[in-house]
Amino acid sequence: MDVFAGLKNFFRPSTGIIDNLAFKLHYKVTVALLIGASILVTSRQYFGDPIDCISRDDIPPRLLDTFCWIHTTFSLPQSWEKKIGDEVPYPGVDKYTPGEKRVYHAYYQWVCFVLFLQALLFYLPRYFWKVMEGGRVKNLILNLNSPILSDEAKATNRKILVDYLLRNLNYHDLYFVWLAVSELMNFINVVGQIYLVDAFLGGEFTTYGTEVLKFTNWDSAIRYDPMVKVFPRLTKCTFHRYGSSGDVQRHDAMCILPINIINEKIYIFMWFWFVMLSVVSALVIAYRVATFFSRRIRFFVTRFSAPLANPNHLETLINKVSIGDWLLFELLAKNLDSMNYKDLVNDFINNAGWNRKMNMYEEEEC
Repeated sequence: MDVFAGLKNFFRPSTGIIDNLAFKLHYKVTVALLIGASILVTSRQYFGDPIDCISRDDIPPRLLDTFCWIHTTFSLPQSWEKKIGDEVPYPGVDKYTPGEKRVYHAYYQWVCFVLFLQALLFYLPRYFWKVMEGGRVKNLILNLNSPILSDEAKATNRKILVDYLLRNLNYHDLYFVWLAVSELMNFINVVGQIYLVDAFLGGEFTTYGTEVLKFTNWDSAIRYDPMVKVFPRLTKCTFHRYGSSGDVQRHDAMCILPINIINEKIYIFMWFWFVMLSVVSALVIAYRVATFFSRRIRFFVTRFSAPLANPNHLETLINKVSIGDWLLFELLAKNLDSMNYKDLVNDFINNAGWNRKMNMYEEEEC
């Protein structure tokens, strides 16, 4: 728990809500998962050395381990489907003949760094949105998120907030644009990272999850599923040195990779998580487009966030203000106390004069 203690900061409640749950899945949950995975693959005290090589020669084991870790290990694709125990000791581990195709495994040296880079990329849209938002919602809350506030303080703070909203009416459209751009960045980032990891793992990641599901029920003693191909637990390494006569001698060694037990679990979870996150991000973009074109959808969204507010006042407000102002009111509804938000909407309608116009229109109809 000491290793992951620092990750709890990602889940602390923020002082102001400026996004939605789908956005938090990117910069809170995913970033914490990726950094946690990066820490996990470097925790030797829990999983031992990442590589252990076996050789019958007089080569020191630590020297052989270091050499094979630095210069990578390899597998033989022609031996992936041979019978284990009779033909080969492990899928991909067989006698090498010159000219035979070899698949080198160098990714394990970079897994912790790539995971950390991915975490930074997932936080980038959040950083962009925070810069563009500029702390506006946090500054506009004015303690109205607290239900325990004197009536005088409530009235004073509401007046300040209403004055700001009226003076800046129809000047918040870029506010909506920047949020939409940030959500689009989330979608592009998660889809792009699927292909980034695919390139990192040699083109095996895009179909990794579906291929693993096909082989889940196979006997572990004979299966040659994608986890064995992408993250082998046993590989080969060739060490060269000079012999007593000055000739170059080649020593073949088998290397156990305990770290791949962790890597395969990380990346199979990542595959399903990224697919789910891509779908959610696409739905968020569709939702944002719908709110841009439909005032009715905006009304239902705000009504859900502020159940105590007068529905007629909310409808009038949404029909009058621009898309950027609506987004600001929607974020205020998520941050303010329900009763304070109800009074805020009432004060705003009255100060804007829309309530009098609405009453006059109703009297004319009568």
